[in-house]
Amino acid sequence: MYEVLIVEDDPMVAMINKQYITRNVHFHVAGICRDGQSALDFLEKNTVHLCLLDCYMPQMNGLSLLKLIREKEIPVSVIMVTAANDAATVEEALRLGIVDYLVKPFIGSRFEQALETFLNRQDAFHDLESFKQHHIDALLDNTLKTSVPASQLPKGIQEQTLERMCDFLREHSAEEFTSDIIADNVALSRVTVRRYMNYLLDRASIVGRMNYETGGRPCMVYRWNK
Repeated sequence: MYEVLIVEDDPMVAMINKQYITRNVHFHVAGICRDGQSALDFLEKNTVHLCLLDCYMPQMNGLSLLKLIREKEIPVSVIMVTAANDAATVEEALRLGIVDYLVKPFIGSRFEQALETFLNRQDAFHDLESFKQHHIDALLDNTLKTSVPASQLPKGIQEQTLERMCDFLREHSAEEFTSDIIADNVALSRVTVRRYMNYLLDRASIVGRMNYETGGRPCMVYRWNK
């Protein structure tokens, strides 16, 4: 489970952000800070994986805090959640390596997409020992896309990622693939691919079976359901 710090001076907005976070089983709210200095103190004393960071705050604004986080090499990912939408602020935040940038007011599905982008990154970092160029391209692509996923899709399933996986399986509809082979071809982590395979199986879009002819440990193989 990933620990999240919410840095937001508006109590109502902080509570809304907390509600969004707690809906996702992969996250836990470790704390809420009302200003940049208290957030920095918290980050230096506690393990936090993801920080939701506002820009306009007393004592120390969000960009100043983000710069200090990078200078002090605190290992935390950051999603900006702010009303600041001027070009200079957005450019600086991107230069400092944020995962995503949400402009208030935002809709819930866009917030969920930002969390999913973070999860996809973490899955890849944990699952892959080394990165080929197409893996890196996919990570950067996931970070920069901002379209809202289809409203009917469940949490954890993004429309663009789903289309990428379906396109590959449709193009090779006569073949069967393990989740590892699919992951290599669509440049996603194995953990992410298995989540999408389960979703497609539930929808009967693909067919899966256990392959006992590997000469070793049996594994699931999948093909497009023509």
